[in-house]
Amino acid sequence: MPSFKDIKELARGYLHEGDLEPLEKAYLFAEKVHADQVHPTSGESYIAHLLSVTEILLVMKLDLQTVISGLLHGVLKRDPTLSIREVEEDFGKDVANIIRGATRITNVKFNSKLTYQAENVRKLLLAMASDIRVLLVKLGDRLHDMRSYILNDKELQKELARETLELYAPLASRLGIDWMKRELEDLAFKFLYPEEYADLIARIESSTADRENYVKEVINILQMKLAEINLTQCEIIGRPKHLYSIYKKIIAQKIPLEKVYDKVAFRIIVDTVTECYEALGVVHANWPPVPGRIKDFISTPKGNNYQSMHTTVIGPYGEFMEVQIRTHQMDRVAQEGVAAHWAYKEGQTISRQDAKVFRGLKQLVQWLQELKDPKEFLDSVRGELFDPDVYALTPNGEVKEFTQGSTPLDFAYIIHTEVGNSCVGAKVNGKIVPLKYKLQNGDMVEIITSPKQKPRRDWLSIVRTSRAKSRIRHWLRREEKEKAMNVGREICERELRKYDTSVKKIIKTGHMRQILKTTRCNSLEDLLGKIGSGALPIQNVIKVLQPDELLAEEAERAAEQEMIDVAPSLQKHDRASSEGITIEGVDDMLVKISQCCLPVPGDPIMGFITTGRGISIHKANCHNLLATDPQRRIEVSWSADTKTVHRAQIFLITQNKKGMLAAVSNAISMDDANIVELEAKINAENLSTSKMVLEVESLDHLSRLLQHLRQIDGVIEVRRR
Repeated sequence: MPSFKDIKELARGYLHEGDLEPLEKAYLFAEKVHADQVHPTSGESYIAHLLSVTEILLVMKLDLQTVISGLLHGVLKRDPTLSIREVEEDFGKDVANIIRGATRITNVKFNSKLTYQAENVRKLLLAMASDIRVLLVKLGDRLHDMRSYILNDKELQKELARETLELYAPLASRLGIDWMKRELEDLAFKFLYPEEYADLIARIESSTADRENYVKEVINILQMKLAEINLTQCEIIGRPKHLYSIYKKIIAQKIPLEKVYDKVAFRIIVDTVTECYEALGVVHANWPPVPGRIKDFISTPKGNNYQSMHTTVIGPYGEFMEVQIRTHQMDRVAQEGVAAHWAYKEGQTISRQDAKVFRGLKQLVQWLQELKDPKEFLDSVRGELFDPDVYALTPNGEVKEFTQGSTPLDFAYIIHTEVGNSCVGAKVNGKIVPLKYKLQNGDMVEIITSPKQKPRRDWLSIVRTSRAKSRIRHWLRREEKEKAMNVGREICERELRKYDTSVKKIIKTGHMRQILKTTRCNSLEDLLGKIGSGALPIQNVIKVLQPDELLAEEAERAAEQEMIDVAPSLQKHDRASSEGITIEGVDDMLVKISQCCLPVPGDPIMGFITTGRGISIHKANCHNLLATDPQRRIEVSWSADTKTVHRAQIFLITQNKKGMLAAVSNAISMDDANIVELEAKINAENLSTSKMVLEVESLDHLSRLLQHLRQIDGVIEVRRR
């Protein structure tokens, strides 16, 4: 644990002497607020935690306001009586804003209630877009939490680790702070997969001596070969790859540790860009490169400003080894990210590279804010913070980053939503490719569009990026909403005509406001959409409009209809009344039995709201129903006292002999069923195949009938179609 004396020494290394006074003032303030408080995950004093976070920020050589914010980031939570105005008066506006942003996102929990979780992540992203230093303080805070966790609460431990792996480590990567990203990933790996972590540590440590000897030998060879072209001032470093990256490779490639050849990465650091390419030539001249493993991030930097040359070669003793080549400035940016040339340092204007990073983060936040569904939002956050594996170019040479397996459709949606929506094809390196084509590093992509094109649902299985999936889903939902509104308008107009009114008249009379209030709809479009999708029964709207005398008339009409429905003379012929179907909350709706599957009472059923033809009733597993728009399906059920007849289609195979049809007809008649349609023919095997449409009362009635038909001598097969 660092002392405040250690903190002052670190600060003296790059801050002005005059900065030490406000830093000490902040320390005394924090010590007063957090007296006797214990940190919840480490068990140490809270002030010790604050000093450790401040040490991390000082190691990164951040500005005075960020360092002070590290010391004070918990004061508002600890002391509810303390106002942000007091902090601003004592330490300045910047510090107050950073502390306020950090306090709002103290309790981001990835495994808690979905909506709560999403809103807290939103707060983090918004605070980050407002001032990136909020995120830097949170990263320092999280890094020390992960380093010092000692509690026995395994669930809390895993929750903290999962959040670190899925949110904070990718954000550190976005800012280009590579050392922090690697340490956060390894610490999260330790908590999430303790057995795998311990096993990997043991197996790697068992070969430590051999690996160190190998590293020394390779460095000596590289120095000798580079000296031959007068590159004598370069720095060569050999380090093992971090544990989580090795673990990911083992899992992704399904290979044992022994087959992970590039467990060690070598870094050659030179003075100029020209020397980078000269060093690459030396490496390839002495060891054969592995095809497809050469990546030039110098000419095309990553989105977080990372620049380096990467190659994997078959090195000494046939071992695969990764070599990274970069300048000293590139190496500093690669390790420290935005902190390498910090925009907030005194008298320094923001660099073009930093501006690009911040602009990208703000665009990300702006886009994510449009997502309202909590699950979609969180999935998109995870998807957008991926480590890119593929780098493709626009015709203008602009580099776009993608995850492995991305397609031209993903590329189109990265350019612009409308480009994606109207995409009909793509040219890659001048050749037309299908939309399913997998983008490769260095591909130059040109998107072909058409104003007649619209997104299709099957595109969701083609794209890989969360942004493309979200945009496609958004368009499909909007289309479904418009369809539902049109269906809802038709239903409203048809039902309202019965009362000599219309939607237009209701708006003019001012009754629409009362309807929206009663039905809890935000607008007319919302009302029509809910009616069209079946979420709101039209009868609920009618009831709001009906005065008492109309309600009485309606009750009288319903009573008359009930008397008609039970009249014996109409039980088997009046099929248009209700078909024995109950639709919750809806009365007086046109209901029609679908002819494609002919459900009968006892079958699981589902209703489909047709355009202008009422509700069509299908069997719940009907393939035609399953191909329809889910938003227009509605729950229905058979009435308990259903006595109406229903049509069912059956298929028979019988022997071709005299009296066979008579025997079948007689059995059907004996079971009190009726043949409505009959189609029979003789097949090549001299068997009679028949299709019949029967009138039956229920599924039980039909099942008994089929059982009796199977018992007839000469009947080979009977089944329902």
